[in-house]
Amino acid sequence: MGESARWHSGELYFADWIAGTISALDSAGNVRRVASVPTFPIAFDWLPDGRMTVVSGADATVLLEVPNAGLVPVADLRGISEFPWNEIAVHPSGNVYVNGIGYDYSGEPADNGVIAVIRTDGTIEKVADGLAFPNGMLVSEDGSTLVVAESNAGRLTSFQVRDDGGLEPGQLWAGVAGSAPDGICWDGTGGIWFAEVPGERCVRVDQGGTVLDTVELEQGCFSCAAGGDDGGLLFMMTAQWPEVMDPAAEHTGRVMAQRVR
Repeated sequence: MGESARWHSGELYFADWIAGTISALDSAGNVRRVASVPTFPIAFDWLPDGRMTVVSGADATVLLEVPNAGLVPVADLRGISEFPWNEIAVHPSGNVYVNGIGYDYSGEPADNGVIAVIRTDGTIEKVADGLAFPNGMLVSEDGSTLVVAESNAGRLTSFQVRDDGGLEPGQLWAGVAGSAPDGICWDGTGGIWFAEVPGERCVRVDQGGTVLDTVELEQGCFSCAAGGDDGGLLFMMTAQWPEVMDPAAEHTGRVMAQRVR
């Protein structure tokens, strides 16, 4: 089950939630395993100094890449939410934002999702709540804005980032009726691509919600990343849903790519 697609240093990185791994795919089609992670959801990003930071979602732990030691626990988020943690995004300052879905996967959906910040001094604080299944998350290049996909509300929500790492109240960035946005990525021109599992597609929207482009797929799409040498390739992580969640089922996960600009 491919998730958390990221284009980084000329390679496509992705997590396999069922295998519990993070891997990288190079331009020649070679896949190398980068790390193993104790529990899913698995999401990752890189600090300004180049070290990878990773969410081990079910145990509410954030891990940090340490030379000669692998991934080492650096933050325990259970004091903020006991429910699974999901996506991660690093701010240019080095602060780390992590979101949690706010209920158990097997439970009734609830608008209890949260965002926490882990500051560079090690302090942890809840900075947003009341989200409808927060999923993919991005920070703008200038660090002024954080955007999160709310899968159960069919919208992308933006927050202005304060100097202390806190967030101003959320504002609608884009709403697409009937959608369920999952993973998200910048499109390189100010818009955002979002992956969608039930819709089996990837959708590009501008701020305001106008749909600019759609890539139709044959499987549920969990995550996407714009990459390639010129940023014009859209990589998409797809699999048959919900069968992919059964470890005994046929392995249907794919990495798809399409030129979009």
